Amino acid sequence: MKGLKGIRAKIDALDSEILGLLNKRAAQVMKVRDLKAEASGGKAASVAFVPHRERQVLDRLTRLNPGPFPNEGVLAVFREIMSASLALEGRPRIAYMGPAATFSHKAALAKFGAQCEYAPVAGIPDVFAEVEQGRADLGVVPVENSSEGVIRHTLDLFVDSSLKVCGELALPIRLCLMSKSGKKSGYKAILSHPQPLAQARGWLDRNYPGVERGESSSTSAAAKLAAKDSKIAVIGDALAAEVYGLKVVAKNIQDKSDNMTRFLVIGRTLAEPTGRDKTSVMLSLRDKVGALASMLKPFEAAKISLSSIESRPSRRRPWEYYFFIDFLGHQQDKKTLKLLEALKKRTLELKVLGSYPLA
Repeated sequence: MKGLKGIRAKIDALDSEILGLLNKRAAQVMKVRDLKAEASGGKAASVAFVPHRERQVLDRLTRLNPGPFPNEGVLAVFREIMSASLALEGRPRIAYMGPAATFSHKAALAKFGAQCEYAPVAGIPDVFAEVEQGRADLGVVPVENSSEGVIRHTLDLFVDSSLKVCGELALPIRLCLMSKSGKKSGYKAILSHPQPLAQARGWLDRNYPGVERGESSSTSAAAKLAAKDSKIAVIGDALAAEVYGLKVVAKNIQDKSDNMTRFLVIGRTLAEPTGRDKTSVMLSLRDKVGALASMLKPFEAAKISLSSIESRPSRRRPWEYYFFIDFLGHQQDKKTLKLLEALKKRTLELKVLGSYPLA
């Protein structure tokens, strides 16, 4: 094709220029690493994740992007550039509920890229334990699904944990039916984690009404079983099919097309304000009439929007509850500081779980 060779030569030249710029950027990252080590007496920082800086970089780049390269591509490319930069500063270890190819694994990769070290653990409590005991720098845990609501086990773990929420992301959930054979029929059971089973309940009722449904500890655990038994099908992400050698029987079987799960990043990192932040708090109320209404008044007075509120039994005393509240703002904002002071006067216990950039 006329002119194609010349265009490809220009693309090659641009690729070489991009490569050179990436290495110049990496050299500056290493200077940052050395300055941090010098400031800490020669010791390298345990984790280089700086949530507010990450948000500033990505917001700036998407704002400046004139196209035609899409913003989605800019975010994907710079996610991996930032992942490689994290590795240069000291490769962080990220704990998630495994094994590989769970939605938590996919969320962790989406947030931190391929260059970090990943630590799959058995369950959500183990993610907290890995970070609390210093075996991981950060953890990624699911907290809420747009179809099935809050994941209560995650909230309960914050009651006794010293960890902070330092980031969030919302992951679109696209469910697939997978099996060893890839056939549309002949299964004795369909397995998955309880959440995906619930998110595809309607589709299963219509397409596999007589097939037994079984719960597993994770979508990947179910995929492992399906890889050994052609009579078992599994619901999960297409990534599991790649990892465990399965074939996709049906795609996008979630009952709601906009199905999403919100994940939290937990650690000891405190994010600075970005101007588009969310704060999560946990509080308990006095056992008296009107306590909940009284607690909500400071939000109304400050004109601060609540994005979610959830109650959980305290498990310490009968009929005592904790409330988990997410609202817009940062704990360092003057308006938020005033709100927190007002809440302290109306609650038995108030715990700020973290302030972090909005997903």
